[in-house]
Amino acid sequence: MSRKVLLHAGVWLVFLSLLSVEIYWNAERFPVFAASALVLNILLFYLNYLVLVPHFLLKKKTKTYILSMLLALVMVLGFRELAFVDVPPPHLKRPEDLPGPEPPFFNGFKYLFPLLISLSFIVIGTAIKVYEEWNRSLVEEKEIEAFKTRTELHYLKNQLSPHFLFNSLNSIYSLINAKSEEASEAVIMLSELMRYMLYQADSEFVALADELAYTQNYVCLQRLRIANNENVTLNIHGAVTHQKIRPLLLISFIENAFKYGTDYKGNTEVRIVITVKENTLEFECRNLIGARKRDQHNSGIGLKNTTDRLKLLYAEKHLLNVFEEDSKFVVHLKLNLD
Repeated sequence: MSRKVLLHAGVWLVFLSLLSVEIYWNAERFPVFAASALVLNILLFYLNYLVLVPHFLLKKKTKTYILSMLLALVMVLGFRELAFVDVPPPHLKRPEDLPGPEPPFFNGFKYLFPLLISLSFIVIGTAIKVYEEWNRSLVEEKEIEAFKTRTELHYLKNQLSPHFLFNSLNSIYSLINAKSEEASEAVIMLSELMRYMLYQADSEFVALADELAYTQNYVCLQRLRIANNENVTLNIHGAVTHQKIRPLLLISFIENAFKYGTDYKGNTEVRIVITVKENTLEFECRNLIGARKRDQHNSGIGLKNTTDRLKLLYAEKHLLNVFEEDSKFVVHLKLNLD
């Protein structure tokens, strides 16, 4: 606020100084009357800018604003005419040197001109204040939207993590029931996955290489629990170098594929292909449309969260297609990583 006051004061001081020097240079006297009138208009400017516009106009009290502005205008013009008497320059003090009567047009303009000047100060002050308020509201709106986005993303990530954990624990439980030697390996793999989710996935961006490694570990964990896993594949093509990606974007599609990709004979088919071309990532996941019925209340949590996150984080930078083809459920995502 202090910087703003200093800026205003500096601008007016420079303006008054230049105007005074110009008038004095031409009239050879200090312009007391003109300077006093300008000071009154500056006071009118700030009365309108700091009081009338914020308290009346911006609060939609238009009639009160117009009446208050007119009253202030009359007071300024009246005080200007009554309180300040112009002093003629030294060379015009003798009666014979005084100018003759002024023409009627000049008399009318003499009173109209101060009114126009004062009105211009009011209009400029109103315009500046309205613009500042509009700009402030725009900034606040953006801040609120950004906070809302961050809050929603935090909620979505927190909702996704338990969903992943429950599914993974079910996979390990299946291995333990089968007395598989791979159960201990699955526990270690799950701990690595959870470490990534807790410490790396909390960042705004993660390295694409780390996200793909996380995806590979998850698929390996799922393959451990599936007896016939020859139809469970993950292929990654392209050069993965410096690219960054938002964390945990792909895992919900993969979870969903494993959850529902087993048919009534117990056959599981999940085929995932990820292709990286510079800053473009293409993800395709195909799974059998299995016999397991979907829980209408809970089954879509992961998918819906990921769809919502894509809309928030990659609004104009992604293309998502979800469809059924040849008894397969297909997710195809094209993502611009820029």
